[in-house]
Amino acid sequence: MKKDRTKLALLVSDSLKAQAGAAALSEAHEWVAPEDADVLVVVGGDGFLLHVLHEMLERNLFKPCYGVNLGTVGFLMNRNSRRTIAERVARAREVEVVPLEMDAVTRDGRHHRFYAINEVSLLRETRQTAKLEVAVNGKVQMEELAGDGILVATPAGSTAYNLSANGPILPLGSRMLALTPISPFRPRRWRGAILPDSARVSFRVREPDKRPVAAVADQKEVRDVAEVHITTARDHRLTLLFDPGKTLEERIFAEQFQV
Repeated sequence: MKKDRTKLALLVSDSLKAQAGAAALSEAHEWVAPEDADVLVVVGGDGFLLHVLHEMLERNLFKPCYGVNLGTVGFLMNRNSRRTIAERVARAREVEVVPLEMDAVTRDGRHHRFYAINEVSLLRETRQTAKLEVAVNGKVQMEELAGDGILVATPAGSTAYNLSANGPILPLGSRMLALTPISPFRPRRWRGAILPDSARVSFRVREPDKRPVAAVADQKEVRDVAEVHITTARDHRLTLLFDPGKTLEERIFAEQFQV
Protein backbone atom coordinates (compact mmCIF):
# COMPACT_ATOMS: atom_id res chain seq x y z
CA MET A 1 0.00 0.00 0.00
CA LYS A 2 1.45 3.39 -0.99
CA LYS A 3 2.04 5.74 1.92
CA ASP A 4 0.99 8.84 -0.02
CA ARG A 5 -2.65 7.77 0.18
CA THR A 6 -3.49 9.74 3.28
CA LYS A 7 -7.02 10.99 2.62
CA LEU A 8 -9.44 8.57 4.24
CA ALA A 9 -13.25 8.39 4.27
CA LEU A 10 -15.13 6.56 7.02
CA LEU A 11 -18.19 4.43 6.18
CA VAL A 12 -19.94 2.71 9.09
CA SER A 13 -22.66 0.06 9.15
CA ASP A 14 -25.87 1.03 10.97
CA SER A 15 -25.52 -1.95 13.34
CA LEU A 16 -25.20 -1.06 17.03
CA LYS A 17 -21.88 -2.91 17.31
CA ALA A 18 -20.34 -1.05 14.38
CA GLN A 19 -21.68 2.33 15.47
CA ALA A 20 -20.31 1.88 19.00
CA GLY A 21 -16.93 0.64 17.80
CA ALA A 22 -16.53 3.42 15.26
CA ALA A 23 -17.12 6.22 17.78
CA ALA A 24 -13.49 6.31 18.93
CA LEU A 25 -12.25 5.77 15.39
CA SER A 26 -14.16 8.78 14.08
CA GLU A 27 -12.41 11.06 16.60
CA ALA A 28 -8.93 9.68 15.98
CA HIS A 29 -8.51 10.85 12.39
CA GLU A 30 -9.46 13.67 10.05
CA TRP A 31 -11.91 12.18 7.59
CA VAL A 32 -12.97 13.42 4.15
CA ALA A 33 -15.98 12.73 1.94
CA PRO A 34 -15.85 9.43 0.01
CA GLU A 35 -15.55 11.18 -3.37
CA ASP A 36 -12.47 13.08 -2.09
CA ALA A 37 -10.77 10.12 -0.42
CA ASP A 38 -7.89 7.94 -1.56
CA VAL A 39 -9.11 5.03 0.56
CA LEU A 40 -12.48 4.09 2.06
CA VAL A 41 -12.37 2.69 5.59
CA VAL A 42 -15.42 0.43 5.94
CA VAL A 43 -16.53 -0.52 9.47
CA GLY A 44 -18.98 -3.40 9.94
CA GLY A 45 -19.18 -6.92 8.54
CA ASP A 46 -18.81 -8.67 5.19
CA GLY A 47 -22.39 -7.80 4.20
CA PHE A 48 -21.83 -4.08 4.65
CA LEU A 49 -18.53 -4.19 2.76
CA LEU A 50 -20.26 -5.96 -0.14
CA HIS A 51 -22.93 -3.24 -0.04
CA VAL A 52 -20.24 -0.53 -0.30
CA LEU A 53 -18.48 -2.36 -3.15
CA HIS A 54 -21.74 -2.67 -5.07
CA GLU A 55 -22.41 1.03 -4.62
CA MET A 56 -18.98 1.75 -6.10
CA LEU A 57 -19.73 -0.50 -9.06
CA GLU A 58 -23.01 1.32 -9.69
CA ARG A 59 -21.38 4.76 -9.42
CA ASN A 60 -18.12 3.86 -11.22
CA LEU A 61 -16.28 5.12 -8.13
CA PHE A 62 -13.40 2.70 -7.74
CA LYS A 63 -11.43 3.32 -4.53
CA PRO A 64 -9.45 0.86 -2.38
CA CYS A 65 -11.40 -0.35 0.65
CA TYR A 66 -9.92 -1.21 4.04
CA GLY A 67 -12.45 -3.14 6.10
CA VAL A 68 -12.54 -3.14 9.90
CA ASN A 69 -14.49 -6.10 11.28
CA LEU A 70 -17.21 -5.11 13.71
CA GLY A 71 -19.66 -7.62 12.30
CA THR A 72 -19.98 -11.41 12.47
CA VAL A 73 -17.70 -13.43 10.19
CA GLY A 74 -15.47 -10.72 8.72
CA PHE A 75 -13.81 -12.91 6.10
CA LEU A 76 -13.24 -9.86 3.88
CA MET A 77 -12.33 -7.58 6.78
CA ASN A 78 -9.38 -6.80 9.06
CA ARG A 79 -9.41 -7.20 12.82
CA ASN A 80 -9.89 -4.14 14.94
CA SER A 81 -6.53 -2.93 16.29
CA ARG A 82 -4.90 -0.35 18.55
CA ARG A 83 -2.69 0.91 15.73
CA THR A 84 -3.75 4.21 14.21
CA ILE A 85 -5.93 3.76 11.17
CA ALA A 86 -3.54 5.82 9.02
CA GLU A 87 -0.66 3.50 9.94
CA ARG A 88 -2.71 0.38 9.22
CA VAL A 89 -3.80 1.64 5.82
CA ALA A 90 -0.24 2.65 4.94
CA ARG A 91 1.04 -0.86 5.76
CA ALA A 92 -1.83 -2.69 4.07
CA ARG A 93 -1.44 -5.00 1.07
CA GLU A 94 -3.61 -4.61 -2.01
CA VAL A 95 -5.73 -7.49 -3.32
CA GLU A 96 -7.59 -7.20 -6.61
CA VAL A 97 -11.09 -8.64 -6.93
CA VAL A 98 -12.81 -9.00 -10.31
CA PRO A 99 -16.63 -9.23 -10.18
CA LEU A 100 -19.04 -11.06 -12.45
CA GLU A 101 -21.62 -9.34 -14.62
CA MET A 102 -25.04 -11.01 -14.85
CA ASP A 103 -27.49 -10.38 -17.68
CA ALA A 104 -30.78 -11.99 -16.62
CA VAL A 105 -33.56 -12.05 -19.20
CA THR A 106 -37.02 -12.43 -17.71
CA ARG A 107 -39.88 -14.22 -19.43
CA ASP A 108 -41.30 -10.89 -20.64
CA GLY A 109 -38.06 -10.20 -22.51
CA ARG A 110 -36.59 -7.55 -20.20
CA HIS A 111 -32.85 -7.53 -19.42
CA HIS A 112 -31.64 -7.02 -15.84
CA ARG A 113 -27.88 -6.43 -15.43
CA PHE A 114 -26.17 -6.65 -12.04
CA TYR A 115 -22.66 -7.32 -10.71
CA ALA A 116 -21.65 -10.09 -8.32
CA ILE A 117 -18.50 -10.09 -6.23
CA ASN A 118 -19.14 -13.53 -4.71
CA GLU A 119 -21.47 -15.48 -6.99
CA VAL A 120 -24.44 -15.58 -9.34
CA SER A 121 -27.00 -18.22 -8.30
CA LEU A 122 -30.02 -19.68 -10.07
CA LEU A 123 -32.57 -21.03 -7.60
CA ARG A 124 -35.95 -22.73 -7.89
CA GLU A 125 -38.84 -20.48 -6.80
CA THR A 126 -41.30 -23.21 -5.81
CA ARG A 127 -41.36 -26.78 -4.55
CA GLN A 128 -40.83 -27.93 -8.15
CA THR A 129 -37.29 -28.92 -9.11
CA ALA A 130 -35.57 -26.45 -11.42
CA LYS A 131 -34.55 -27.74 -14.84
CA LEU A 132 -31.73 -25.85 -16.53
CA GLU A 133 -29.78 -26.07 -19.76
CA VAL A 134 -26.10 -25.25 -19.23
CA ALA A 135 -23.93 -23.71 -21.96
CA VAL A 136 -20.35 -22.43 -21.99
CA ASN A 137 -19.13 -20.09 -24.73
CA GLY A 138 -22.30 -20.71 -26.70
CA LYS A 139 -22.01 -24.52 -26.68
CA VAL A 140 -24.52 -26.57 -24.69
CA GLN A 141 -22.59 -28.72 -22.23
CA MET A 142 -25.59 -30.14 -20.37
CA GLU A 143 -29.05 -30.30 -21.88
CA GLU A 144 -30.80 -30.67 -18.54
CA LEU A 145 -29.67 -30.21 -14.95
CA ALA A 146 -32.43 -30.97 -12.45
CA GLY A 147 -32.08 -29.81 -8.85
CA ASP A 148 -32.40 -26.81 -6.57
CA GLY A 149 -30.25 -24.72 -8.90
CA ILE A 150 -26.68 -23.85 -9.85
CA LEU A 151 -24.15 -21.09 -9.17
CA VAL A 152 -21.09 -19.48 -10.69
CA ALA A 153 -18.55 -18.26 -8.10
CA THR A 154 -15.46 -16.07 -8.27
CA PRO A 155 -12.29 -17.02 -6.36
CA ALA A 156 -13.19 -14.39 -3.74
CA GLY A 157 -16.65 -15.94 -3.39
CA SER A 158 -15.57 -19.57 -3.60
CA THR A 159 -15.44 -19.86 0.21
CA ALA A 160 -18.99 -18.51 0.63
CA TYR A 161 -22.19 -20.10 -0.78
CA ASN A 162 -20.11 -22.10 -3.25
CA LEU A 163 -18.27 -23.90 -0.43
CA SER A 164 -21.55 -24.62 1.37
CA ALA A 165 -22.78 -26.26 -1.86
CA ASN A 166 -19.65 -28.47 -1.87
CA GLY A 167 -17.97 -26.44 -4.59
CA PRO A 168 -14.18 -26.09 -4.90
CA ILE A 169 -12.13 -23.38 -3.20
CA LEU A 170 -10.32 -21.34 -5.87
CA PRO A 171 -7.02 -19.58 -5.11
CA LEU A 172 -7.20 -15.83 -5.57
CA GLY A 173 -5.51 -14.88 -8.83
CA SER A 174 -6.25 -18.29 -10.37
CA ARG A 175 -8.37 -16.62 -13.09
CA MET A 176 -10.90 -19.44 -12.71
CA LEU A 177 -14.61 -19.72 -11.93
CA ALA A 178 -16.47 -22.44 -10.03
CA LEU A 179 -19.61 -23.83 -11.69
CA THR A 180 -21.38 -25.67 -8.87
CA PRO A 181 -24.76 -27.45 -8.82
CA ILE A 182 -27.04 -26.91 -5.82
CA SER A 183 -28.56 -30.18 -4.54
CA PRO A 184 -28.53 -31.84 -8.00
CA PHE A 185 -31.09 -34.59 -8.60
CA ARG A 186 -30.13 -35.44 -12.20
CA PRO A 187 -27.34 -36.02 -13.04
CA ARG A 188 -26.96 -36.96 -9.39
CA ARG A 189 -23.19 -37.48 -9.39
CA TRP A 190 -22.22 -34.33 -11.30
CA ARG A 191 -19.99 -32.26 -9.02
CA GLY A 192 -19.70 -29.20 -11.25
CA ALA A 193 -16.79 -27.76 -13.21
CA ILE A 194 -13.90 -25.30 -12.98
CA LEU A 195 -13.83 -22.84 -15.86
CA PRO A 196 -11.43 -20.12 -17.02
CA ASP A 197 -12.75 -16.67 -16.11
CA SER A 198 -12.75 -15.81 -19.82
CA ALA A 199 -15.72 -18.17 -20.26
CA ARG A 200 -19.25 -16.94 -20.95
CA VAL A 201 -21.64 -19.11 -18.95
CA SER A 202 -25.31 -19.26 -19.97
CA PHE A 203 -28.37 -20.95 -18.52
CA ARG A 204 -31.77 -21.49 -20.10
CA VAL A 205 -34.74 -22.37 -17.91
CA ARG A 206 -36.68 -25.39 -19.11
CA GLU A 207 -40.43 -25.53 -18.36
CA PRO A 208 -40.49 -21.99 -16.86
CA ASP A 209 -44.30 -22.05 -16.45
CA LYS A 210 -44.20 -25.11 -14.24
CA ARG A 211 -40.72 -24.61 -12.75
CA PRO A 212 -40.00 -20.88 -12.25
CA VAL A 213 -36.43 -19.88 -11.43
CA ALA A 214 -34.90 -16.78 -9.80
CA ALA A 215 -31.39 -15.43 -10.49
CA VAL A 216 -29.43 -13.78 -7.67
CA ALA A 217 -26.26 -11.69 -8.12
CA ASP A 218 -24.97 -11.39 -4.54
CA GLN A 219 -27.85 -9.38 -3.00
CA LYS A 220 -29.84 -8.57 -6.17
CA GLU A 221 -32.64 -10.97 -7.13
CA VAL A 222 -34.50 -11.26 -10.44
CA ARG A 223 -37.51 -13.60 -10.49
CA ASP A 224 -39.08 -15.58 -13.34
CA VAL A 225 -36.00 -15.63 -15.53
CA ALA A 226 -35.94 -17.30 -18.93
CA GLU A 227 -32.18 -17.23 -19.45
CA VAL A 228 -29.09 -15.88 -17.71
CA HIS A 229 -25.69 -14.97 -19.15
CA ILE A 230 -22.60 -14.47 -16.96
CA THR A 231 -19.24 -12.94 -17.88
CA THR A 232 -16.26 -11.57 -15.95
CA ALA A 233 -16.33 -7.76 -15.67
CA ARG A 234 -12.62 -7.10 -16.19
CA ASP A 235 -13.16 -3.34 -16.57
CA HIS A 236 -14.70 -3.12 -13.07
CA ARG A 237 -11.83 -4.36 -10.91
CA LEU A 238 -12.05 -3.67 -7.18
CA THR A 239 -9.25 -3.31 -4.62
CA LEU A 240 -9.39 -4.56 -1.04
CA LEU A 241 -6.71 -3.78 1.56
CA PHE A 242 -5.50 -6.27 4.17
CA ASP A 243 -3.05 -6.21 7.04
CA PRO A 244 0.32 -7.87 6.23
CA GLY A 245 0.18 -11.63 6.67
CA LYS A 246 -3.61 -11.69 6.68
CA THR A 247 -4.51 -11.08 3.04
CA LEU A 248 -7.57 -12.58 1.38
CA GLU A 249 -5.34 -14.91 -0.64
CA GLU A 250 -3.80 -16.30 2.56
CA ARG A 251 -7.24 -16.72 4.14
CA ILE A 252 -8.58 -18.59 1.11
CA PHE A 253 -5.51 -20.84 1.16
CA ALA A 254 -5.93 -21.56 4.89
CA GLU A 255 -9.63 -22.35 4.40
CA GLN A 256 -8.66 -25.48 2.43
CA PHE A 257 -7.17 -27.01 5.59
CA GLN A 258 -10.14 -26.35 7.88
CA VAL A 259 -11.70 -29.51 9.31
